[in-house]
Amino acid sequence: VQLQASGGGLVQAGASLRLSCAVSGRTFSDYSMGWFRQGPGKEREFVATIDRGGGTTYYADSVKGRFTISRDNTRNMVYLQMNSLIPEDTAVYYCATGRYMGPVTAASLYDYWGQGTQVTVSS
Repeated sequence: VQLQASGGGLVQAGASLRLSCAVSGRTFSDYSMGWFRQGPGKEREFVATIDRGGGTTYYADSVKGRFTISRDNTRNMVYLQMNSLIPEDTAVYYCATGRYMGPVTAASLYDYWGQGTQVTVSS
């Protein structure tokens, strides 16, 4: 199973970015997907998750209302639309595929991870 995340970059506060993650090697539509991030000197934290059908999503409080997770099961892709970025969003963002069909927030319930994409938000 391979996950390839892309779309990161350096932006100013208030800007938007859209992260993408391409998944191959498993039946994409059978599993939930998630985004996590790890900021400088911080532990990896949950950002967003989506169930296998795309109908149920959960977000970390810190991103609720600003970020949107979505998926395209015809293309084996998951996305993270990030709006109103703030410097605290600076981190390496990872996509991951869950062990189950429902959305989950615990990193331990994800079994495959992408390599990460850097997002840097300047003030």
